[in-house]
Amino acid sequence: MAGIGGLDLNLLRVFDAVARERHVTRAAERLNLSQPAVSNALARLRLALGDELFLRRPGGVEPTALALSLAAPVAEALDRIAAAISAQAPFDPATTTRVFVLAFSEYAEAVLAPPLLARITQEAPHALLAIRHADRTNWEALLEADGAELALGVLPEPPALYTRLRLLPEGFCTVMRPGHPLAEGALTIERFTSVPHLLHSPNGSRSGAIDEMLAEIGHSRRLGAVVAHLSAVPEILLRTDMIMNLSSRLAVRLAEVHGLVIRDPPVAPRHTRLSLLFHRRFEADPGHAWMRRLLLAVAREVDPPSGLLTGPDLME
Repeated sequence: MAGIGGLDLNLLRVFDAVARERHVTRAAERLNLSQPAVSNALARLRLALGDELFLRRPGGVEPTALALSLAAPVAEALDRIAAAISAQAPFDPATTTRVFVLAFSEYAEAVLAPPLLARITQEAPHALLAIRHADRTNWEALLEADGAELALGVLPEPPALYTRLRLLPEGFCTVMRPGHPLAEGALTIERFTSVPHLLHSPNGSRSGAIDEMLAEIGHSRRLGAVVAHLSAVPEILLRTDMIMNLSSRLAVRLAEVHGLVIRDPPVAPRHTRLSLLFHRRFEADPGHAWMRRLLLAVAREVDPPSGLLTGPDLME
């Protein structure tokens, strides 16, 4: 390998696409090139770098050790160039046709997507918002693989390459069907833990925020079911004696639409905060900055339900 002096730097875009997709055909689609054109570019790169770079495997390709070592610096260099060019280009929401790919948790999507889309429709009528699912297990992979421009959910502290903005402090309340045995009377710990609970867990975990609170005071609850999607929750609650602990904003919305009963849980709620995370390479991107400002504005306008947000704030 004689350095990059004689290397066509356009080949690095092909390398980056194949490294991200681990598949030549998908890389070609990503670059809007033909598959033979991508294969030819890879052949030139192999010759220039003296390495196979990607080995054919069932279902795609596997990077060599050299390709793995080059993937991150090449991606970062290309991202920096793209960000620098974007920073110089004017951004006009009224005329942009940009596709904004954002990764939201299911709760963030339910609470923020409707008002966000209302604002986008007014300010950027030709833009497209595409939302992907994000949670604690996959947010970083989505952002690193260029699958999303930002992630929004109750997310852990990110690495130093990411910027974190905290939004929406939130409490919890307990939701159940009308006529439920716990709908009236004092909701004590004993009564609270005497019935089965419904847990919403997109990643399949069987432990929720309420379990840690109960464990601290020597109690536990019994799960009746774990569901991956919030859409199933109202019907399950209406048809069973299960109860559910939900973020208060979402609980109020479900109760209003489906006639559910809301009660304060018998343990002091620990609040969570939605976090907005994005890679710092986007900080100077004017379109990205516009979307961040829009999200912050929408979050400020989503007021907490009256009387259901009390106690200390837990910054996650």
